[in-house]
Amino acid sequence: MQSNWGNAMEDNAAYFERITRGLQEAAEASRVESNPEEALSHITRIAQATLGHAERNENEGAFRCSGVFLLAPSRDYLILLAEHGYPPEQHRARISIMDSNPGLVVRTGKPKIVPNTDEDPNFRQILSTVRVGSSCYLPVLWQRRVLGMFNVAAEARYALSEIDRDMGMLFANLAAATWIALDGPRFLDQVSASLPRQSAP
Repeated sequence: MQSNWGNAMEDNAAYFERITRGLQEAAEASRVESNPEEALSHITRIAQATLGHAERNENEGAFRCSGVFLLAPSRDYLILLAEHGYPPEQHRARISIMDSNPGLVVRTGKPKIVPNTDEDPNFRQILSTVRVGSSCYLPVLWQRRVLGMFNVAAEARYALSEIDRDMGMLFANLAAATWIALDGPRFLDQVSASLPRQSAP
């Protein structure tokens, strides 16, 4: 009979294999795009499907969402792009750079994992539909400059953990390189200019 340690090693091997396949798939899917948001959308979609542990969702909902909150040219608010699982009315949602965990990660440049959102006083529900139970907040960095925050969240508590924070940074780094390569900052300037002139919520 295989020991618990052996089972854990096997589980870890399967997890890392899934991460490797996901990164490869994300890189291949995003590199054929000329639109920077479409390219990021491949990366967020695959990260959402790859990170976390499915077995931890057995007793709670299996809903997940993802997206990138990019820092606006004025650097005082974030704009949601390349999202999955958000309702249409939250497309291009804006939040203040001082807002809860997304703002904290952008201000500090440090990733944050919240395995159980009930236990995090800085958590704020941003998704307008399903209550988020766990969430991973990852800085999008380029040449030591924070471009935004890459997020994957799940309805189930403890669906995401510290290993997903660490592996998630690989997806966030891929997103940063892809964004810069496709002149994402210019695209964001256009998006920002097209939005109604109002203060972020």
